[in-house]
Amino acid sequence: MKKDFYEILGIDKSATPEQVKKAYRKKAIEYHPDKNPGDKEAEEKFKLAAEAYEVLSDSDKKARYDQYGHAAFENGGGGGGFHGGGMNMDDIFSQFGDIFGSAFGGGGGFGGFGGGGGQRRMKGSNLRIKVKLTLEEVANGVEKKVKVKRKVQAQGVNYKTCSTCNGSGQVMKITNTILGRMQTASTCHVCGGTGQIIESKPPQADAQGMILQDDAVSIKIPAGVTDGMQLKVSGKGNDAPGGNSIPGDLIVAIEEVEHDSLKREGENLHLDLYISFAEAVLGTSKEIETVGGKVRIKLEDGIQSGKILRLKGKGIPSINSYGSGDLLVHVNVWTPKALNKEQRQFFEKSLTDENFIPHPEKSDKSFFEKVKDMFS
Repeated sequence: MKKDFYEILGIDKSATPEQVKKAYRKKAIEYHPDKNPGDKEAEEKFKLAAEAYEVLSDSDKKARYDQYGHAAFENGGGGGGFHGGGMNMDDIFSQFGDIFGSAFGGGGGFGGFGGGGGQRRMKGSNLRIKVKLTLEEVANGVEKKVKVKRKVQAQGVNYKTCSTCNGSGQVMKITNTILGRMQTASTCHVCGGTGQIIESKPPQADAQGMILQDDAVSIKIPAGVTDGMQLKVSGKGNDAPGGNSIPGDLIVAIEEVEHDSLKREGENLHLDLYISFAEAVLGTSKEIETVGGKVRIKLEDGIQSGKILRLKGKGIPSINSYGSGDLLVHVNVWTPKALNKEQRQFFEKSLTDENFIPHPEKSDKSFFEKVKDMFS
C-alpha cells in the first residue's frame, strides 16, 4: 500500500503552498543521491518525496488526492495514472531541479542526470486528448486504444556537442560591478541547455529533427472515474530535441456520456420507473436496467407513487475501492389522460369507495422526508 503523501513530506492537510515547497526541499536535500551515493533506499525516498510534491504543490491534483487518495492518479497499472508507477530521476530534475537552488552545484542534478555542469535533459511537451466513456464503462473500467499524433525524433538525426557552451548547457558571463567582478551562469541560447546541436538530419525532419507520427496508445481506465478527471500516460507525449532527451506525457481527460435512463449522482444512480395505475394497485414485477445488466424487481400491491426502492451495490464503484454506490429506483404511478366510457364510469363509482379514499399511514413518509433520506 502506498504511503500517504502528507506523511512522506511530514506535513498536514492545512499546509500552505510555501510550507509544502519547504518540506519537499528539506526531504529532497536529505535524500539527494549526491549525499547518499549508492544508497537505493535513499534514492527511493527521494523519488517518493518528488512524487508527493508533484501532487500537493498543484491545487487541482491536491483536491483530487484529498478526495480520492492515490486511486485518483492510478490507471490500472501499466502507464496509467499521474505517476505511472513512480517518477524517475529525469522527471524530477526536469520539473523540480530549481528547488534545490545552489545546494548541489546549481544544477540540481547528479551523475548522468545533470551533474554540476548544468547540462539538463530536455523533456518534451505534453499532449492532451479527451476520451468519452459510457456509464457502463465508468462502472466497470475499460481499456481504450487511441491514435495519437505526436512529434518524435526522426531516424538518422545526429547530434554534436554545442560549441558555444562546450556541452555544459550553460554559458558564463562576467560582469564588472561596484562590488567587483561577478560571474553568472545562464542557459545556453544556442542549444537550449541540452549541450547538443543537430549535426545532420533527414530531409523530412523539421529544424529540431522531429517528424509527426501516428502512435496507437492503450489506456487502462479504472472503474469509478468522474467527468473531468485527468489521467496521465507517461512518456506518450512529444519527444524533445537532443540525444539525451525524454518524451512528455499524454494527459487524458475523461468525458462521461449521459445515459438514456440512469442518472449519476456521485457513486449512486437514479432511475425513474413508471408503472400503470392497475400495476400499482395489483402489484407487479418489472425488468429494469442497471450498469451491470438487466435485473427484475418486485413491486408489492398498493405501492405508492414516489416510493424509492434502494438496490444496494448496484451503483458506481468507488475509485478508492470502498465498495459501490446504490441504485435508487423512483416509482411513478402513471395517471391515464384519456378514458373510454366504461373506464370513466368505473372511476366515477370509485370516487366514494372507501378503498379509493386516501388514508396515508404514519409510516408513509412525505416527499421532503424521502428527499432527506435519499441524501443522508
